[in-house]
Amino acid sequence: MARRSSVAFVAVALLAGCSLAPKYSRPPIESPAAWRDSVAVPDTTIANTPWWELFEDEQLHELIQIALAENQDLEIAVERIEEARARYGFARADLYPGVDVGATAGQIRSSAGSIVHLPEGEALETPIYSLDAKLSWELDFFGRARNASAAEKALMLAADEGRRAVVISLVSDVARTYTELRVLDRRLEIARRTLESRREYMELARVRFEGGVTPEGDLRQAESEYFRIVIAISEIEKQLAQKENEISVLLGRMPASIARGRTVESMPTPPVIPAGLPSQLLDRRPDIRTAEQVLISKNARIGEAKALLFPRFSLTGAYGFASTELEDFFVVPNQSWNLLGSVLQPLFHAGKNRRRVEVTESQQRQALYEYERTVVRAMREVEDALVSYRKSGEQRIAQADRVTAQRKVLDLSESRYKGGVAPYLEVLDAQRSLFEAEIDETETIRNHVGSLIQIYKALGGGWPQAAPPPEQQSGEQK
Repeated sequence: MARRSSVAFVAVALLAGCSLAPKYSRPPIESPAAWRDSVAVPDTTIANTPWWELFEDEQLHELIQIALAENQDLEIAVERIEEARARYGFARADLYPGVDVGATAGQIRSSAGSIVHLPEGEALETPIYSLDAKLSWELDFFGRARNASAAEKALMLAADEGRRAVVISLVSDVARTYTELRVLDRRLEIARRTLESRREYMELARVRFEGGVTPEGDLRQAESEYFRIVIAISEIEKQLAQKENEISVLLGRMPASIARGRTVESMPTPPVIPAGLPSQLLDRRPDIRTAEQVLISKNARIGEAKALLFPRFSLTGAYGFASTELEDFFVVPNQSWNLLGSVLQPLFHAGKNRRRVEVTESQQRQALYEYERTVVRAMREVEDALVSYRKSGEQRIAQADRVTAQRKVLDLSESRYKGGVAPYLEVLDAQRSLFEAEIDETETIRNHVGSLIQIYKALGGGWPQAAPPPEQQSGEQK
């Protein structure tokens, strides 16, 4: 009866234990009602969908799937979750009793010098056998173990958010580099077409020079322009190979050629981006969620540190058998047991425990400021991406009109030159201007598509369906 009363008392005491950590609530953030560059507040956000499907490029889809399966950075992020899960289980184990079992078997030899009345020259040999179980349990009255466990759990959730951040970054990097690869393909196509045109003009200038129609300077200028494009093609081909190598690394593979899909100019881009509400960013961006979990962890560490200022209660016990004979080992006369309670109150440590609390409080404030800074930066990234997408779209349209106008200028210059009205220098200038305009057009296309990719990355959305939360997957380990 007395034993049952003791167990009941311990259970009630544990249930009544208090936590000394400050009560956590999400820090208030004053987010705007709508984005500065948004024409209206939409009902949904496009970041809730796999955004890369908008490009309608099966090859890009395949590359992204390969990266999600084989990229080493993502594999490292997954392993960090496993490490954090193990640390959480390690800390949580302190909430429960520890039980150890020990066994001893041997023989003790005692000489005459150590035993009175034993004849000289003789020795006493005594066998000994023992088997016992030992119990140790720190009663978590002030929440030290519970707060330590809560801190590790928050870090485990932060690690999972870190994995989601790697996924978003990886997908956007694959899409960005693939877009840049297709832009380089487009530039190479323009350069090769321009080279063919320069070859024709170089031959025309040679014929006209040899016929005495034009001076030698026109021929040498045509040759110079031809070789300038040759150099440009060589540079583009170098960049293409390097870009393929970059994509290969993102895929977790050795450098190799990359298959192509749609051309960059044919990739569809929506005219308006439904970005959702700014407040939704707090629940969607993994870096913000990571910063909040770190803040929760630091908040719990305060309670862990404060608990060390108060008494630590513990129970120890043992039960077993010991005998010098194996026969009748498990009999009542051979059994022994004990159950002891102890309390340890810190008395004087030169302020060490108080300083520990101050350290954790400072770390909690640092985590708070880091959380606020992360939110502000996230808001800025979305705003920057939205305005960049809108303005680069306008530039893309204007750049297309510029190319059209420059082609007309070249047509007029060529007609004037062939008619003997204008010098070759006028044609050369028009050719250079058209080539630069076409290259600039590919740059605006890259910026437009790239800003769309940046929007989804900034919104923190569009990732694949996440795995179940770590706490639903983990079981307590011994």
